[in-house]
Amino acid sequence: MKWHSLSKKVLSGGVIKRGEARALLESSDDELFEVLQASFDVRRHYFGRDVRLHVIRNAKSGNCSEDCGFCSQATTANSMIPRYTMQTVEEIVEGAREAHRLKAVRYCIVASGRTTPAEEIKLICEAVQQIKLKIPIMTCTSLGLIGPKEAEQLKRAGLDRYNHNLETSERFFPSVCTTHRYVDRLSTAKALKKAGLELCCGGIIGQGESLEDRIDLAFALRELKADSIPLNFLDPRTGSRFETCERIQPAEALRSLAMFRLVNPDHEIRVAGGREACLGAMQVLALFVADSMFTVGYLTTEGQGYQADIAMIQAAGFRVTDVTDVG
Repeated sequence: MKWHSLSKKVLSGGVIKRGEARALLESSDDELFEVLQASFDVRRHYFGRDVRLHVIRNAKSGNCSEDCGFCSQATTANSMIPRYTMQTVEEIVEGAREAHRLKAVRYCIVASGRTTPAEEIKLICEAVQQIKLKIPIMTCTSLGLIGPKEAEQLKRAGLDRYNHNLETSERFFPSVCTTHRYVDRLSTAKALKKAGLELCCGGIIGQGESLEDRIDLAFALRELKADSIPLNFLDPRTGSRFETCERIQPAEALRSLAMFRLVNPDHEIRVAGGREACLGAMQVLALFVADSMFTVGYLTTEGQGYQADIAMIQAAGFRVTDVTDVG
C-alpha cells in the first residue's frame, strides 16, 4: 500500500476503513518512515509543528477499589507507591501555578478510585474556580465514573475537560478489569459530552490485546468524538497484575500511534505514559504523529524530566504551544 494515498484520502475529507487501519498496524519496519510521513502530513495540516504540554496532578493516590491490571493503584496490586487522601484546594491550585510556569496548556487533576465522593467533587470544583480566576491555564479532571449531575456540576465550576479512558476494546476489557464494565466507562464518556465538557478519552497499548482490539478502540473513540486521545504504552508496574507483560517494541508503538492519528485525524493525539520506556531513543519520532504530551511525569512514575522534554521538542524542530493559542 502507498501510505501517502491514505493521508491524501484523509486530508480530502475521506475516512479510512478498518482494513486500511489493519494494514497500517501490519506494515513492515522497512515501511515505518513512510507510515510516519503519512501521519505527519495529517498532523501538520491540523496542528502544524506545535506540541501542547500537559501536567498531571495526582491529587489522591492509591487505595483504589478497582482491579485494573495495568495499574499500581489497583486493589489487586502490591506496589510501593505513595498513598494519600485528597489534597487541599491550596495544594491543587499551587500545582496549577507550577504547571503554568512550565508552559503547560492544560493541568489535569486526578484522583484514584471508582468514583469520587460528593464532598471531594465540591473541593475539586472550588479548586477549578480558583484556578480559572487566577491562572491562565486550561483545566481537566479525572475522577472516575460520574453521572450527569456531577458532570454538570463540574461544568458550572468552569472545568474545561474531563479524562475518562476506555482503556481498550469492549471485547478485551474484561481481561483488563472485572470490577466495572466497559459500558460503565462509555456511559460516563457520553454524560461528559452531554454536559458540554470536552472529552479526553484514550487507552493503553500493549496489555496483550490483539491488533483488532486496537482498531476497535480507535474507531470507538472516533464514534465518541473524543476531543483528546491520550495513548499510553504499558510499562509493567511491579506488583500489578500485568507486571510480567513484555513491553511492546518502538516500531509497533509508533505504528499504533500512526493508526490512531489517521482514524482520528483532527483530534488531539497525546503520547502519554510509557513513552520513555517503550520508545526509548525513538520517542522523538512520536512528535511527528502526536501533537501533545505529558511532561514532568505521570501518576506514580517519573518521566525523563522537563528539561529533557523541552530539549527533545526543540531539537526536532517543534514548538511548545502557548496557552493563549488554544481555543
